[in-house]
Amino acid sequence: MENKFLIEPSTEEHKAGFVSIIGKPNVGKSTLMNAMMGEKLAITTSKAQTTRHRIMGILSDENYQMVYSDTPGIIKPGYELHKRMMDFVRTSLQDADIILFVTDIYEKYDEEEIIQKLRKIKTPIFLVINKVDIAKQKDILEKIEYWKETLEHVAEIFAVSALEKFNIDAVFEKLLAYLPEHPPYFPKDEMTDRPERFFVSEMIREKIFLNYKKEVPYSCEVVVKEFKEEETIIRIHVDILVERKSQKGILIGKGGTKLKKVGTEARLDLEKFFGKKIFLAQYVKIEPDWRHKKAKLEALGYV
Repeated sequence: MENKFLIEPSTEEHKAGFVSIIGKPNVGKSTLMNAMMGEKLAITTSKAQTTRHRIMGILSDENYQMVYSDTPGIIKPGYELHKRMMDFVRTSLQDADIILFVTDIYEKYDEEEIIQKLRKIKTPIFLVINKVDIAKQKDILEKIEYWKETLEHVAEIFAVSALEKFNIDAVFEKLLAYLPEHPPYFPKDEMTDRPERFFVSEMIREKIFLNYKKEVPYSCEVVVKEFKEEETIIRIHVDILVERKSQKGILIGKGGTKLKKVGTEARLDLEKFFGKKIFLAQYVKIEPDWRHKKAKLEALGYV
């Protein structure tokens, strides 16, 4: 991958650190990380709570290593899966050298718990106001003033459009300036801490979010049962878990048409991601109340 943030070699000490991206659901955290990385690592949809895990994107050059953490949107947990998702956010805050607190141009937080928590954190906070491409200049200036009053100790404030990649370079340059001197945490050729199977499940889950409405996408989990790489093709077998029989019927669709559409769209993305032909087999299975079961969630990687 070409590094769009390449900097000239220098005699400076090596910099490395963790940048945690936090915020409410659907403010563009995943889109921001993808833009910062120059590569799509996190799935994105217009639906809230698309991101369920903490996903690291590792951007390295000769003199630095920036480790981004995309996290689930901050919510009040309604069941066990939500609690596990919020655990990922808390861990990310504890590890952070810099916090990217993402909001969007029309969002307000007032005196919510996350604001109280951020006011007590000593880690440098960059406040990123996203989606300014759909706002008037007057609204942007008013929002900047609002956040200056609400979070007085933020280190930097940026108005960006992650989707249009507007002002992303400015955020990166300031992050690099704040990054502590440290040896790299990961090998320089690594781009993420996640295995290939994880991205398979996420890409399929993204297509489920894009193709179904209401509760169905939130009740689904994709489990990769087989990932067999051959010289010219990768053979993948996944189970898609749902909680109820009715959801299974909706997911499959009449004559299997809906599930086939998900598979076709996912396969095209997977072929682009892996650079090989993909054979994808999908099976829908019922796992009652999996989102509420601690042992099942741990088996699915929510630890």
